[in-house]
Amino acid sequence: MYDVAIIGAGITGTFIARELSRYKLKVVLIEKDNDVANGSTKANSAIVHAGYDAKPGTNMAKFNAMGNPMFDKVCEELDVPFKRIGSFVVAFDDEDMKTVKQLYERGIKNGIPKMEIINKEQVKKLEPNLSDNVVGALYAKTAGIVGPWELAIALAENAVENGVELKLNNEVLNIEKLDDGYKIFITEGVIESKYVVNCAGVYADKINNMVAEPSFKIIPRRGEYYLLDKTAGDFVNKVIFQCPTKMGKGVLVAPTVHGNALIGPNAEDLDLNSKDSTETTSDGLNFVQESARRISDKIPFNEVIRTFAGLRAEPDTGDFIIGESETAKGFINVAGIKSPGLSASPAIAKHVVEIIEDLNDGFEEKEDFNPTRKKVIRFNELSDEEKNELIKKDPRYGRIICRCEHITEGEIVDAIHRKVGATTVDGVKKRVRPGSGRCQGGFCQPRVMEILARELGKDMEEILKDNRGSYILTGKTNKGYDNKSAKELIATSVEE
Repeated sequence: MYDVAIIGAGITGTFIARELSRYKLKVVLIEKDNDVANGSTKANSAIVHAGYDAKPGTNMAKFNAMGNPMFDKVCEELDVPFKRIGSFVVAFDDEDMKTVKQLYERGIKNGIPKMEIINKEQVKKLEPNLSDNVVGALYAKTAGIVGPWELAIALAENAVENGVELKLNNEVLNIEKLDDGYKIFITEGVIESKYVVNCAGVYADKINNMVAEPSFKIIPRRGEYYLLDKTAGDFVNKVIFQCPTKMGKGVLVAPTVHGNALIGPNAEDLDLNSKDSTETTSDGLNFVQESARRISDKIPFNEVIRTFAGLRAEPDTGDFIIGESETAKGFINVAGIKSPGLSASPAIAKHVVEIIEDLNDGFEEKEDFNPTRKKVIRFNELSDEEKNELIKKDPRYGRIICRCEHITEGEIVDAIHRKVGATTVDGVKKRVRPGSGRCQGGFCQPRVMEILARELGKDMEEILKDNRGSYILTGKTNKGYDNKSAKELIATSVEE
């Protein structure tokens, strides 16, 4: 029997797994997809919010304020890209300025440091590409940007290195209450655990209802984005928000940690049966464009290299749901973790571990817990001398596979063979970025597939793009013909 079973390997699930791996516990992390960070974690704004937006006294306010300052240490330990660049909430008229002042006052109540209200001249000096219609802004200096899927992958990797067991491709089919724990029916069998932590994202209500009285609903809220090429990456220097509405923080413009620019999202509530609807729509993307042009009419939408959509787990309670179920003892819900869920996740993890520790009357810490993971070699960031030395040791680092992002074969092989290694094309992309540049994999995808097949001992036809069933190849063309017979066939066809 496991001590703790965590359902869902997104950002909150992986943070909790890593936090639990500090203790002498038998922990399992269960994920229905074939990789971690395949849900909301891989399709969001990638922003570490300062914490002024949430209503004081809520879980969102509490854990955002606590979580924000924790990112510097954890990202350094796990070698994950993170930058504190600050954010603006821009105002376009007197009514917006009232909202800006309310957000400032709310931030003070939430204990958020380094905030100030600035005027138009100050805004334009810091962000010259913003609209001339801007009249002022709330400037929050502690806001940042991060690689969310890279962070979740690093957390899972570090957790596994410290003893956590990861079960991918295992959907939770049912859960039964035992006298002292739970029996969890998964795709590959049955496991038992004393405690269960429900981090199932948009499916958290479904998981809860397997063992407890229905107490909340999770509404899938779709948000659509534009990703701009790195040539547009310095269009803004900070995260630029508009004044929030009841549907969220609105369409924003922000740089990414990798030098691109991100624009979005809209907010569309879907029905409860649409929890996998991550397609983009023309109406949604048009709305994003129109809304973003209010921030600036200079946004270079001709530099778009990708559009995508993600789902937020919108709780009908209006706040994060964190705590032991009232009707299922030892079953802890971590549900409705919408924005600022990424920002709050390290603090949520510590709180959840404290809940379980109290239920268990304490934990024993490991003497050999290792909070760091092996550094990721980013070849393009090395000096010429370092590159030459590395290539001498391993010639695979001298072979460029992705020309847009300058990713080498050595980096891809390393991503495949790490703990929680990549097994799909998008899995490699999430870890070391081939296919993330201007051509979006048009040049490098076949080579990535070849490397995956070789390193995993599979046929090319078995390599997936992303989730189960996302096959790329179906077989060879001109099957049964060698080059000579194919040429003869073509010649015969021409003569006929």
